[in-house]
Amino acid sequence: MQRAAGCSRVGRGRLVLLLLAVLSPWTGAVTGHAVLFYSTGNPNYNTNAPGGSLTNSGWQYEAFWGDFLGTPIAPNYFITASHIYVPPGTPLVFRGVSYTTITNYDDPASDLRIWRICGTFPVYAQIYTNTNEQGQSLVVIGRGTRRGTVVTTTNSLAVITNGWQWGTQDRVQRWGTNVVAAIVNGDGLLATGPIGEVLQANFDKNGGNDECHLSFADSGGAAFVRDASIWKLAGINLAVDGPYNTTNTNGDTNAFNAAIFDATGLYEKTVGGVWVPASGPGSFYATRVSAHVSWINSVINANDPAESPVLQSAPKPGGPYADEMTATVDGASKSITVGLPAESRFYRLRAWCLLTIETIRIQGGDLVLTYQ
Repeated sequence: MQRAAGCSRVGRGRLVLLLLAVLSPWTGAVTGHAVLFYSTGNPNYNTNAPGGSLTNSGWQYEAFWGDFLGTPIAPNYFITASHIYVPPGTPLVFRGVSYTTITNYDDPASDLRIWRICGTFPVYAQIYTNTNEQGQSLVVIGRGTRRGTVVTTTNSLAVITNGWQWGTQDRVQRWGTNVVAAIVNGDGLLATGPIGEVLQANFDKNGGNDECHLSFADSGGAAFVRDASIWKLAGINLAVDGPYNTTNTNGDTNAFNAAIFDATGLYEKTVGGVWVPASGPGSFYATRVSAHVSWINSVINANDPAESPVLQSAPKPGGPYADEMTATVDGASKSITVGLPAESRFYRLRAWCLLTIETIRIQGGDLVLTYQ
């Protein structure tokens, strides 16, 4: 994403959202794509769960959702970025199980979106609720592009390596590390609406083997910080600095998105549309989850309906249907027992998600229906 006016070090430029490989709706940033590394362009690097001191640092909570990622945060909910587009009906795949998405809730004060699913997640991430993220180490997870063509500039003394353009999007999940350099106010950076506070991380060349930047399709992925012995969800990937250019005289011609660790000799576009000299490392930005805890809790607590289905019946297929008030539901065996009717009846289930009546049998003076 490109830098945004009045926001710490991101104040002079635009941001690129990680959704598109073009100028993002964030006026000063590019939306994020895949995790890119300073130390290597190996496409197989960090494509498995981290170990050692980073064991259980968030990888285990990431789920595939179309080309992007979502993070379960409650038994029936996952969180992602609201600016990404996934076709309706696309299931969330978590630990090999597909969950149908039912409805979503957008935070009016940020880029966060929570989805309700049909079913129950076996585990989910804890939310980071403290406000001391600055200076803390991050584990960041995303999908998308590989590291592409090297970016160089030339001065009177030498050819300078600045970073790498975004390469081919391969949709492979990767993880990397970084540090929260600052808490930035992102309001006004995106045309899509309020952003709120974001976590800023710089792409430093001295950050170690796992030092990472973001690129196309990393949007919606998660950033985790350690809270005592537990890694908790602290950010949702949003945008990166950019785009860049090697000249300020050709307008947007030859502009490119890149993971830049040294912007010397490059130009960035201001919010006003002027190409100005760039400096320092590029940054990525993640929506600060701790700033929206109240909204998150309001969604997962207030919109959690009963999981048990309700049996309805009618005298003919077209209805009208009414609830069978005497029916009893056994969630463990997924069966419903109701008194044997005196005349023909048609049955259906009223439930939060799609269920199917599998079998009907007579047992004593009752009907027993099983469902899935």
